[in-house]
Amino acid sequence: MTPKIRAVDLLHGDSSVHGERIEVAPSISVSTTFRADPNELPLDAIDVQNPTRHVYSRYTQEVSTRVEHILGKILDGYVATYASGLAACFAALVYYKPKRVAIRGGYFGCHHTIEVYSKCKEIAVEIIDLDDEFKPGDLCWVETPVNPTGESRDIQYYADKIHQVGGKLVVDSTFAPPPLQYPYKFGADCILHAATKYIGGHSDLLAGVLVVKTKSEWLELQNNRTYMGTMMGSLESWLLLRSIRTFHLRIVHQSATATALVEWLVSLASTPKGSSFEGVPGGVLTKVFHSSLQEVDSRGFHPSQQMQGGWSATFAILLSTPEYAKALPHLTNYLVPATSLGSVESLIEYRARADPNEDPTLVRISIGVEDLEDLKADLGQAFRQCAEGTVDGI
Repeated sequence: MTPKIRAVDLLHGDSSVHGERIEVAPSISVSTTFRADPNELPLDAIDVQNPTRHVYSRYTQEVSTRVEHILGKILDGYVATYASGLAACFAALVYYKPKRVAIRGGYFGCHHTIEVYSKCKEIAVEIIDLDDEFKPGDLCWVETPVNPTGESRDIQYYADKIHQVGGKLVVDSTFAPPPLQYPYKFGADCILHAATKYIGGHSDLLAGVLVVKTKSEWLELQNNRTYMGTMMGSLESWLLLRSIRTFHLRIVHQSATATALVEWLVSLASTPKGSSFEGVPGGVLTKVFHSSLQEVDSRGFHPSQQMQGGWSATFAILLSTPEYAKALPHLTNYLVPATSLGSVESLIEYRARADPNEDPTLVRISIGVEDLEDLKADLGQAFRQCAEGTVDGI
């Protein structure tokens, strides 16, 4: 059975903490401090997961508490929210205190965050590859599907490998939130989401999420966050609370549209120069990357074993020249030339603009909630402009 998010969790999953309020839509609350009660408990006696009163927003605030309760239901764990995805990344490093981090490729921001964390250590944190031999004290960091290609990595394999030496596995599942992928099913110890992307989904907030399995882990993360000062702002928390009400509608539509678009693009990529496919000239697009296109690997892994609720809505393409790749994002009408991903509007980016180490012919595409035929038509006319050489620099 295909996994499915329960809409009632998104709409009513905060019922235990929002009180007997009469408004239907959550109120915007930006207060940082709250009137004291002469009979209230000392700070260290407050239940920060289920607060009956708030003291200071660095500890708890109503909207952020509501967000964490809802996300905990759909992400299958205890959720701590952060000011950004990279703030969540840093928090995971502080929590696990690794001697070495096993990581390969993926989002360049995570690599820079590890560098910043390493500056806080007397002995620099060593970076090793995912397929190097692991040792006690290692942290395995698996991003899957991986940025920018949207290809999948085998969570269970790396979970088994790191657990053999007593280490921990963090899975960055930003590209595949529920119901697409559930990393705990395959051995993850902690799950990270850049909630700026699909969970937020409207290009108007920064947020990060760590998901852990136990309340004791969550309490330590919450305490660390309080004194690192990396909690979400109250307005951003409200924006996220608003956004997740439609999350189950957005992600399923985005996944289905992206998968169908990938199939169309694969046919176009196999069309040679001098021929055309559905009126679009061949020879401009040369390759498409996506989890749905992967074959069974040498260890017997196929992404369908892991991506049980659908494929990621972000993928990458290669064009035949860097000039085409630079021009393409500025030739589309509906796909917006911008960084980031996961939003309701489709985004298209010449990825080397953000990451100079990336292939200069690669373009990343994040599919929004537009209709498939409109996106095909938009990309088709952009490819035609490239082939016809009607743009400066081509």
